[in-house]
Amino acid sequence: MTSRGLEYLDLLAREAALVEFERPLVAARTAGATGAELDELEQAKLLALRVRTLLERRRRREEELSALYDTAGDLAGLRDVDAVLRAIVHRVRTLLNVDVSYMTLNDPERGDTYMRVTDGSVAASFQKLRLPPGAGLGGLVALTGTPYATANYPTDSRFQHTTDIDQGVGDEGLVAILGVPMRLGSAVIGVLFAANRAERPFAREEVALLLSLAAHAAVALDTARLLSEMQTALAELSTANSVIQAHSESVERAAAAHDRMTAVVLRGGGVDDVAADLVGVLHGSLLVIDAQGRTLATARTPDCDAELPEPAGATVGEAVAASRGEGRSVRRGDLIIAAVVAGADNLGALVFRPARPLEDVDQRILERAAQVTALLLLFRRTVAEAEAQVRGDLLDDLISRPVRDPDAVRSRAGRLGLDVDASYVVVAAGDESGDGLGQRAVSWARTFAASRRGLAMSRDSRVALLLPGEDPAETARIVAKELSRSLGRPVTAGGAGPARGAEGVAPAYREADQCLSALITLGRAGCGAGTAELGYVGLLLGERRDVAGFVHGVIGPVIAYDERRGTALIRTLEVYFDAGCGLAKAAEALHVHVNTVTQRLDRVAQLLGDDWQHPRRVLDLQLALRLHRLRGPLDADHT
Repeated sequence: MTSRGLEYLDLLAREAALVEFERPLVAARTAGATGAELDELEQAKLLALRVRTLLERRRRREEELSALYDTAGDLAGLRDVDAVLRAIVHRVRTLLNVDVSYMTLNDPERGDTYMRVTDGSVAASFQKLRLPPGAGLGGLVALTGTPYATANYPTDSRFQHTTDIDQGVGDEGLVAILGVPMRLGSAVIGVLFAANRAERPFAREEVALLLSLAAHAAVALDTARLLSEMQTALAELSTANSVIQAHSESVERAAAAHDRMTAVVLRGGGVDDVAADLVGVLHGSLLVIDAQGRTLATARTPDCDAELPEPAGATVGEAVAASRGEGRSVRRGDLIIAAVVAGADNLGALVFRPARPLEDVDQRILERAAQVTALLLLFRRTVAEAEAQVRGDLLDDLISRPVRDPDAVRSRAGRLGLDVDASYVVVAAGDESGDGLGQRAVSWARTFAASRRGLAMSRDSRVALLLPGEDPAETARIVAKELSRSLGRPVTAGGAGPARGAEGVAPAYREADQCLSALITLGRAGCGAGTAELGYVGLLLGERRDVAGFVHGVIGPVIAYDERRGTALIRTLEVYFDAGCGLAKAAEALHVHVNTVTQRLDRVAQLLGDDWQHPRRVLDLQLALRLHRLRGPLDADHT
């Protein structure tokens, strides 16, 4: 071998750059080497380059094997699945020498895939991308479970391009993309990607490497899931074991206390007797309140320094609601509160201030006392419901029969504590099924009405209430909320009024009943409202056609703004809707610039709210604009 041939061995030994392999040939030509010598040197160069390529390939293979070994080590000591996934994605970017690498996972609930980890990404829109099944390169890989690669994604017609995906890829500046499936068994759980911002092909070796890393990522995710499930199961077992041990110790004592309080009831005792018996077992002071917070009974252990709890206060009200929701007593400072409930009915609460620290078993005894109190209050309610039936009969007569003798009706109502000449509202409550709310709802309504000196009854599978007040919409919302909570399912309520006189009950009920039906039909089941809040529907249903009030409620702020400032917002709205909500057409019709129309509509949004163009409001707006045009300026009381 010549000295110049040996020079190639030296270049290989010191891993010289590719350009240096031309120097021996250039030097030989300069020195005047013969053609045979140059040919021999050319052959030596080509052989050296093949050896260099082989060495580079083996070095790269060693790096790949090292990365896979490191990834396997990460999996063996898995503690943080996010850190492992970030390491895998970073290795993809490094080993494949690409600008960006990223991973998407399937979302079973939404049926698409979402970005899980990115490396090298700079565009927020790209990092938030979601790919529908079959859309884009990644969506196709997730759907088919097959690797796909493209040297130029924007121009590749094999893939289903969407605006969101193309915009995200464009913001990131990606051109060449390779995606491979992440598999668990036969299921594809995600896709691993390598991408470049310049056009380039992907070799089979690169696809194979990416598939290996994808397999590791899938194992990491599955291992993390199994570890999480195992930890959850162990925690649940530990908790269950502790609960069982504590429960076995408290059952006997709590049962004995329950038997003692039950005996008090069987002897004919009342709430006062149960309260006195409870403080005999648990040392402290006790307050028993009803659902409205009124005091039913108090008791205190002799020689006890614990002060009686106050019946009112935000703490007690919040704690009663929490106890009712949790189904057990709750602690608030030095107080322990147990809700008194029967099914979903709220009957009141026991508010206990202990003289000494209570154990869990003592709280269970307090909860047993709340159950016994609930039985006593249910007995009391039975008596009250008999009276409520009489009150319901009066309401039924006011709705069903013409009022022929107002004085007789006034006297009959007065005996029940109701002034029919006062201002009142009527509420109709029901649900979507149309099968009726049941006796529990009727009982609740009678108690609710009686506490407000009103009337209630069941009518045509619905509940009707006559209640003193001025605001039918707010009253309907309260009824819907409270009755839904009591029944544990959505209840809708329509309100009408206010009105005065026995003759106004029947028309007010018809309006409330129609309002209820309209709410259900309009998809607003589970809420409460008055006819005035139903827009054009309320205008049609109302017994009194308050057109000016409707116009004022819908576009009053815009009319007032025009009158104060001398602007043309109302005219702009009319032209805008007539132009099919097209800005350019509206501007042409108004003879102004498009920017002027946009500024006016922005002002409308400030006056009416950002959702003024929502479909549920557009019809009301258009109707109000037409009525305003027909009627002229609003009456003075609506401006």
